[in-house]
Amino acid sequence: QVQLVESGGGLVQAGGSQRLSCAASGGIFSINSMGWYRQAPGKQRELVAVITRGGSTNYGDFVKGRFTISRDNFKNTVYLQMNSLKPEDTAVYSCIAVATMATFWGQGTQVTVSS
Repeated sequence: QVQLVESGGGLVQAGGSQRLSCAASGGIFSINSMGWYRQAPGKQRELVAVITRGGSTNYGDFVKGRFTISRDNFKNTVYLQMNSLKPEDTAVYSCIAVATMATFWGQGTQVTVSS
């Protein structure tokens, strides 16, 4: 089993920045990719960003260069640096770890961007 502990999130003004962290523990050697999804009220969950163990990244189309995902394999932690935040970025952001035999989710952290 992989446990994911998220930190960061909260309230930020439009145009501001925020960094999310997600630390993995447990079956960490089975983790291939880690990343973030988000879900806003009334909307479907969508990919924010994902990064492989080797450092390859993929971002949701809406990111448009505003967010950067990074990973510290020694700390088993993935980071999401979010800049130029917009009110439409308001959502619950959930960490994901894709392991060999299963996918694990964090509990989610609320990000609220005020206009």
